[in-house]
Amino acid sequence: MENREFDYEVVEEITTRWSPRAFDPEREVPQEDLMAMLEAARYAPSCFNEQPWRFILGRRGDETYDKIKEALKDTNREWASSASVLMMILSRQKFEKNQKDNRWHLFDAGTAWGYFSLEAERRGLITHAMGGFSVDKVREAFEVPEDVSIIAAVAVGYYGDKASLSPENLKKEKPSPRDDIDEIVVEGLSE
Repeated sequence: MENREFDYEVVEEITTRWSPRAFDPEREVPQEDLMAMLEAARYAPSCFNEQPWRFILGRRGDETYDKIKEALKDTNREWASSASVLMMILSRQKFEKNQKDNRWHLFDAGTAWGYFSLEAERRGLITHAMGGFSVDKVREAFEVPEDVSIIAAVAVGYYGDKASLSPENLKKEKPSPRDDIDEIVVEGLSE
C-alpha cells in the first residue's frame, strides 16, 4: 500500500486499513455486517471487564444520522455525509460496581473501536474516525450524561469516487505514513 511498508507479517486487515474520505453515497451497509462489527467491538478487552464503551448509530436518512451529521464540523460534514452509517463512540467514566473513576475507560473504548474498524475492513467496508465535531451538540441531541465521555465520531460505508471530494480533501485521500518501530518504542528494543 502506498506510504506503508511493513517490516513484519501482521493480520492482513491491519495492512489494508486506512481512513478514506470518499464514501459511496448509494450503497448501504447491510445489517449483518453492522452487527458483526459491533460484535467485534463487544469482545474487546477492558479493565475489570467493565466494557465502558457505548455507541450511538445512525443510518443515512434517519433522525440519529442527521443529529450526528449536524454535530460534525463543516470540513468533516462535507465528505462524511456520503457515508451509510454515522456513529458516535462514548465511554462511561466510572466503574459501574463502585462508581469510582475508571482512568482506563478511554483506552478501553479505543480498543473496542480498533476491533470495530478491523472487522469493517475484513468485510470490505471503510471507516474514518473524527475528532472534528461539537461535543456540546452531541450531548444535547442525545441527552448524554456528564459522566459519559463523548470521544469520537465515525463514518462507515463503502469506498466511493474520489472525484466527489473537494480539492483540499482529494489531496488527503491516501494512507498516511507511519513512524518506524524504533521511533515509537522509547526503551527496551535490543539490536
